[in-house]
Amino acid sequence: MDKKTVEDIDVKGKRVLVRVDFNVPLARGEVADDTRIRAALPTIRYLLNQGAAVILISHLGRPKGEVREDLRMDPVARRLSELLGQEVVKVDDSTGPEVKAAAARLNSGQVLLLENLRFHKEERENDPAFAAELAALAKIYVNDAFGAAHRAHASVSGVPAYLPAVGGFLMEKELNFLGAALERPEHPFVAILGGAKISDKIGVVENLLSKVDALLIGGGMANTFLKAQGYEVGESLVEEESLPLAREIVAKAGKRLVLPNDVVVADAFQAQARAKTVSVDEVPPGWRILDIGPQTVRLFGERLALAKTVVWNGPMGVFEFPRFAQGTVAIAQKLAQIEALTIIGGGDTAAAVRQTGLADKMSHISTGGGACLEFLKGKTLPGVAALEDK
Repeated sequence: MDKKTVEDIDVKGKRVLVRVDFNVPLARGEVADDTRIRAALPTIRYLLNQGAAVILISHLGRPKGEVREDLRMDPVARRLSELLGQEVVKVDDSTGPEVKAAAARLNSGQVLLLENLRFHKEERENDPAFAAELAALAKIYVNDAFGAAHRAHASVSGVPAYLPAVGGFLMEKELNFLGAALERPEHPFVAILGGAKISDKIGVVENLLSKVDALLIGGGMANTFLKAQGYEVGESLVEEESLPLAREIVAKAGKRLVLPNDVVVADAFQAQARAKTVSVDEVPPGWRILDIGPQTVRLFGERLALAKTVVWNGPMGVFEFPRFAQGTVAIAQKLAQIEALTIIGGGDTAAAVRQTGLADKMSHISTGGGACLEFLKGKTLPGVAALEDK
């Protein structure tokens, strides 16, 4: 990473404002999955060990500029206290007199967590005055929230205008892994793309086509490619407006583009629907494609067996329904068996891999869904651009 990190600055005796991604799922008033909290621990512990006073800021959910009791950061503070083994002081706002006083009382080695940033509409509006208020709490800014790095929000790209800004260890790890895959991949380089829509990932496809040796397409987006090639896909999800684009990609990609040759179809979009496996040229009228089939798993597996770098973003089917999760599970199993750099894109793909119990077999699972997609498109992330260069 060509940006400065926490190891490039002196933090001893200083208040450090750390943008973390604590946008975690809650259930019955407690944190249901603490993966993102754990991911920030190395940076927090390093700063504490170096004698800094740490002020943490994050968003949680989508309160749209209003205070919502169910989206307060209190459950996060409790879980973080347990993981750190020390008290995390929580305040009920992210700006104002109470916050300033709490920050002023903070000593080296202590942690303060501010309230949900998105209770203020100024956060998403990237309001300079709001950014300046946050910046006034500290002497140094650290961004360890890769999952929010694609947002030009006040806490992400606004605060660095007022403070020395560096990356945390998680940010560094994300950029190093993703950068290695896109800028200097060991070949063969294989990308696996799934999920529902081509339109969500057209930028990813266009950026990766010039870099990969094989592009494996599954999930709902494969249906549009199949229809673009003249196959009947029944009632399957298809983006009609993307058909011309799909034809262009097929022509440009040639043999590098690998599409399913068999699929699992169902007579309804339901977990208990009637299902069967058919060739892609035998999808019955009225049925819909909900997963890739076993022949496709073998076909994809042959390409993956040779790979030295793999990036995977998007499930191969409707993995929320166990019956139609088999393709996604099988691809995760294939990746767990190969000797390659394996990078899993955020969001649904990361969740699916964790469900298989194979997360520890992957080289890297990104904590950022949207940020990972934007990076794979070759876009500059505002939160990264705002950090100081080495």
